[in-house]
Amino acid sequence: MHKKHYLLALALCTACPWSFAQNPPDRDSRSLYLQAGVANHSAHSTTVGVTLPWNGSYALGSGAVTGQWDVSLGYVSARPQNQGRRGLTALGGGINLRWRARQGASPWFVEAGTGVVLHSRHYASDDKYFSTRYNFSSHLGIGRNFGPQGRHALALRVQHVSNAGLKKPNPGDNFLLVRYSVGF
Repeated sequence: MHKKHYLLALALCTACPWSFAQNPPDRDSRSLYLQAGVANHSAHSTTVGVTLPWNGSYALGSGAVTGQWDVSLGYVSARPQNQGRRGLTALGGGINLRWRARQGASPWFVEAGTGVVLHSRHYASDDKYFSTRYNFSSHLGIGRNFGPQGRHALALRVQHVSNAGLKKPNPGDNFLLVRYSVGF
């Protein structure tokens, strides 16, 4: 998929006709998600996961911040130099902080987070080779809840993966991701 398809999906989400309840339930509650995206050098990523909320929210400016644990299982495929497409499994865990305007009542949110990822083999694309199977990931994103009581969410994220300089080579890679989640 092209980057413009991900932007179109986010734009369509903002035009959804569903209304929000006056006092919706905690939209940052437990959720299941499906995430997919691309990086340069023909790399693709697909991930399923679950988020588990922390207790409470914290005021920050005109909004509120909530936190979540994020546990995931993914598949990444890339095409190393002069080779066919090669895939690997990625097991991840981390934290996600989400800020919403209007004391947390806005359907829109911005988020940031970090975590660790264990790959089943060394990640390699056409010009990158990671020297470790364990890596760190960090992300920034923007999204919106929709549907009955805001149980559904669509987010556009930018994620960086690297080993934080623990071993060389450490080229890092950046993914553009779309995440769909549903609260349960």
